[in-house]
Amino acid sequence: MNRPPLAAAIALALLTGCGDSQVTSYRVPREKDAAMPAAVSGAPASADAMAATPVATATGPDLVWTAPAHWQAQEASAMRKGSYLVPGGDAGGDGDMSITAFPGDAGGFLANVNRWRGQIGLSALSQEAAGELVSHLDIGTLHVDVIDFSATSGNPAQRVLGGITSFNGSTWFFKLSGPDLLLAREKPAFMAFIQSLRAP
Repeated sequence: MNRPPLAAAIALALLTGCGDSQVTSYRVPREKDAAMPAAVSGAPASADAMAATPVATATGPDLVWTAPAHWQAQEASAMRKGSYLVPGGDAGGDGDMSITAFPGDAGGFLANVNRWRGQIGLSALSQEAAGELVSHLDIGTLHVDVIDFSATSGNPAQRVLGGITSFNGSTWFFKLSGPDLLLAREKPAFMAFIQSLRAP
């Protein structure tokens, strides 16, 4: 009986062992945005703590305000009661105005000021040092704490203008962040915005 050469036998085995290959593709779900700032949740202010749990925003009647005409309203989100883009022009970038509200004291004034500072690379402050940065406004029945700080190390340097007030059992946050040059120009508009706040 004739036997095929060894090479032919190996080739035959390889051919019979090879079926049609199929390519399978998978879709990886997109990561969810961070649910809320750590200071608002009362969790430690670490990067790992920032993306954990959905948090309830304030319910009930909302504060009302009048935004400067040149601020561009953006779509609100589950976390934001209001949102505006502040055009930067030649100031090195646009500004972002966020309006949020959370039940209770939302972690307290100091924790939230230090969270905002950390977002632009500044170190945390003590209660006393933070108090020296705050100005206080009484607008109708509202008492608003206003802060202003900047980080000169960035390129461009970054700045935050913020207002914090209590209303209807919740804490409201009004934060304008962006290039220092832009926020220096926008500070009168921001203060006019804060002065326009009203309870419904």
